[in-house]
Amino acid sequence: MSSLYNNQVNTAIRPYKEIMPKTGKNTYIDPSAVIVGDITLADDVSIWPLVAARGDVNTITIGARSNVQDGSVLHVTRKSEHNPKGNPLIIGTDVTVGHKCMLHGCSLGNRILVGMGAIIMDGAIVEDDVFIGAGSLVPPNKTLVSGYLYVGNPVKQIRLLKEAEANFLKQSAINYVELKNDYLAET
Repeated sequence: MSSLYNNQVNTAIRPYKEIMPKTGKNTYIDPSAVIVGDITLADDVSIWPLVAARGDVNTITIGARSNVQDGSVLHVTRKSEHNPKGNPLIIGTDVTVGHKCMLHGCSLGNRILVGMGAIIMDGAIVEDDVFIGAGSLVPPNKTLVSGYLYVGNPVKQIRLLKEAEANFLKQSAINYVELKNDYLAET
């Protein structure tokens, strides 16, 4: 099996207008993913099968030890007269983005779990230490404050995180770093 990782040729990583994605140390990008344009992945980030990330009309930044799971879509909002900076997509450190999520021009802090199938829209801000339930919709420009569980469509604050849930936010990221390392070891 040929290796597509660690600075070798990877057709999953493509430029847009000569801007090539940047990857940190020990990143894993599945060969079926598509990573295009002005995207920065920090150390130990993992991008799993069928993820599509387009940093074409703005930037995408993903912090250390974060993971984006199968089938998720990451995009941004272009700059315009009414929104001069547009909305980049910013994902902090130790963030787990579950399967089939859509993140569009939003900002996520650190130690967050985005449940499967969740959608987070333009201008939304998710502060540190937040758990977003599967299938939830975070509307444009909404702020989710630190330390809570949120669920629903549209999302609602349900309760403070329990200690075990708060601890799991970091552990989930660690689990995916370990899994990503297993994948890298096989190549």
